[in-house]
Amino acid sequence: MSDLAALPRWAGRVYARTPAWAGILAVYLGARLITTALLLIATGLSGGPGSRFGAHATIASFVSGWDAQWYWYIAVYGYPTTLPLGADGHVTQNSWAFLPVYSWVSQVVGLPFGEGGWPVGAAIVSLIAGYVCCLVLFRMMRGRIGRMAAVWTVIFFAAGPLGALFQVGYAEVLNMLFLLLALDGLIRRRYVRLYPLIVLMGFTRPGVLAFALMLGLMLVLRWLRRRTDPLRGREIAHYLGLGALAVAVGFAWQVIAGIATGVPNAYLETELSWRGFWMPQDGKPSFSPFEGWLSAMPYWAKMLGLPGWLGLVVLGVLVALFAAALIAGPGVRRLGPEIRLYAASYALYLLAVFFPQSSTLRLLFPLAPLWGAVGWRRSWWLRVGVLIVCLWLQWVWIANVYGYADTFWRVP
Repeated sequence: MSDLAALPRWAGRVYARTPAWAGILAVYLGARLITTALLLIATGLSGGPGSRFGAHATIASFVSGWDAQWYWYIAVYGYPTTLPLGADGHVTQNSWAFLPVYSWVSQVVGLPFGEGGWPVGAAIVSLIAGYVCCLVLFRMMRGRIGRMAAVWTVIFFAAGPLGALFQVGYAEVLNMLFLLLALDGLIRRRYVRLYPLIVLMGFTRPGVLAFALMLGLMLVLRWLRRRTDPLRGREIAHYLGLGALAVAVGFAWQVIAGIATGVPNAYLETELSWRGFWMPQDGKPSFSPFEGWLSAMPYWAKMLGLPGWLGLVVLGVLVALFAAALIAGPGVRRLGPEIRLYAASYALYLLAVFFPQSSTLRLLFPLAPLWGAVGWRRSWWLRVGVLIVCLWLQWVWIANVYGYADTFWRVP
């Protein structure tokens, strides 16, 4: 039975006659209204002991809260040329951990709203970028899993657990737009489009090195399939050029921070300052690939009163399940090699460089194209059930991050 056959006749006619952009806009606006309602409810939760937003919180204060304050700070003051040091002589949290594109774009958009217009500009950028993300995601999925399944993919994306990101001053949604446009260009083999998008990604959010890895894996896959899918010399040149650009951009911010501050590892020490907040260490914090997860999982397990080894077991199970889904999951396989290889590359990137803490769920946002594997399922009960879970998790995230938010850090 087709998806349309399961709809009432009148609904099927409306669906068939509605332009894709209008239908996606309706879905997106509906999701944003729900998120707005949840944020309004969260304002009533603020003001308790430790709440960073105080007793008179508003949605406007949520828009500019948490990391959004860092982006706002960058727009006004730029980046420090002298790294701040704590009493122990180690680098403390500072704006070098945040890349500039979202901050600057939001500042430009907010100029008509006066001196304090950055939060307005940030909200506008996130909202508009989110809608364009939905359009690009729909176009990507429609050719792989069908129109109705693509619509449901957009629904899960727009109303997912991290739906508040579409309405606050975080760079994730703008970065997602650049990522989806780049994946769509790669799928359509419009390689020239990817060059500026890689640069924009690399200076909006960390993670462009994962895209570089995906390009390398795609080149290997295309080479193995060259008899059934011819690989021309021009395409090889593009893959190599794009991969080299992504690697260069991926390390560029570290070089820029080092030159600006005179400290070669300024960016790395800045990032490690956040790890030191969550898991204090004796001596100067250090970095080695994959060490973050291997040290953090036993630490968090012990914080929950569980044996440390259980944290490593949980990590191993999660990695195995994710790998199995990418390799054998029927819904995931329908999404195509570009999305599957990017998901694998980004997951490996997170395992290699990230220290799991309160931002972990937010850093999973670039895996959003995998919603297509859920939208592909034709069971309406499953789809509606997943949507209900998404909205419930969105509320849990909003309530804890904004409603009950603590006050451990503020930007003056």
